[in-house]
Amino acid sequence: MHAHQGTTSSALTRLNVNAARLLGIPPHGYAHLLGLATEHLDDDLCRPPTLTSIRIAELTTMHAPWTEVSLLMAQQSSIGSLGVWDYLITSAPTPLDGIRDGAAYLAAVLDTGTDTAQITEDGDHVTISHFNDADLAYEAACAVRACALGLYQRRLEAAARRSLVPLRVTLAAAPPRRHHALTELYRTDAIEFEGSVSSITFRTCDLNTPAPLAQPGLSAVLRRHAEQVLAASAPLHSWIDLFRTALTSAYDESSPTLATVAQRLALSVRSLQRRLDEHGTTWSNEVENVRRAHVTRLLHDTELTMDSIAVRSGYADARVLRKAVQRWYGTTPAALRRNGRAEAAAPKLSCPR
Repeated sequence: MHAHQGTTSSALTRLNVNAARLLGIPPHGYAHLLGLATEHLDDDLCRPPTLTSIRIAELTTMHAPWTEVSLLMAQQSSIGSLGVWDYLITSAPTPLDGIRDGAAYLAAVLDTGTDTAQITEDGDHVTISHFNDADLAYEAACAVRACALGLYQRRLEAAARRSLVPLRVTLAAAPPRRHHALTELYRTDAIEFEGSVSSITFRTCDLNTPAPLAQPGLSAVLRRHAEQVLAASAPLHSWIDLFRTALTSAYDESSPTLATVAQRLALSVRSLQRRLDEHGTTWSNEVENVRRAHVTRLLHDTELTMDSIAVRSGYADARVLRKAVQRWYGTTPAALRRNGRAEAAAPKLSCPR
C-alpha cells in the first residue's frame, strides 16, 4: 500500500483549516503553508505535508483549550468529509469489520509515519487505540489524540445507525481544568487521564451486530478504491513536489509551457527557472519525465494506436514516439506494452487479512 508518509489527506487538512477559521484565527498565520493553495486544498488526490496540519493544530490550541478544539474538529467532520475512509467504516458488514478496515487503511487520511490505530478484541470488549508520535506541542498532541477517538466513535455510530456509548475512554493527557467538552464529545463521563496511550472501549456486542447500510461485496470494492486513491495521490513534501503537481496538471489539460506553469505557481518565468536550477533540474528534464510517465500509462492502460498516443503526448508522429521510447527504455513501444500487461497479469501473493 502507498503510505505516503510525511503527508496527510487534503480532506484532513481542510478539516484543520475549517477549525482555524471557526476559531477566528487570521489566515495570514497559516495560508502560506505548503499545500494550502486552493488548487491543492480542493484536490482530493493532493496530500499536503503533515507539517502543515501540525502547524494549524498548534495554532488552534493557542486560541482555544485542546478539549474544545477536539470537540470542534469532530463536530465539523460529517460522514463523507474524510472520503473513502468514512465509507470503509460505515458500509462494512458490521461496525467491527468497518473499524478494522479503517485501521488498515488509516493512510487514506493520516500520516502512518506518525499515526497508527490498533484494534484489540478481548472477549466482551473491543478497544481502539490511537498512537500519535508526531513532533507536536503538548496541547496540540492532546487535541489530535482526543479528536481521533471521537472520529472513530462517530463513524461506528454511523455504521450502527444508533448511539454507541463507550465503556470508557482513556487519554494520554493530564486532566484538564475543565473537561465538559470531552463529556460532550464521547457522550460519557467515564474518561480516564494520564494513560500510556489514548483509547476508547466498546462492548463487543455493540460492534458485532449487522450494519443496516451494509451491502454484500461493497467492502471489497471500497478497499480497492482506497488503494487506487492512495496509488494516484500526489504527495507535496517540498516546492519541487508542488511544481511537479502543477506541471502534471497542466500537461493533462494541454501542452504545458513555462509561462502557464509559472502562472499557476504565482512565479515569473525567470524565478521558476531559477528555482528548478536550485533543485538540480531543468524545465526540459521535468517535461520529459512527465511525458514519459504519460506515454507509459497510455501504453499499459489503453488500446490506443501508436499514432494516437503520439498525438496525445505531443509528438509529431509515431516515429518520433518510437525514438523516445527507445531512448527511455531501450525497447519498442509494442514491447513495452506487452511487458507492462504481462506484469499486471502476473499473480501476486498476499497475506490473508
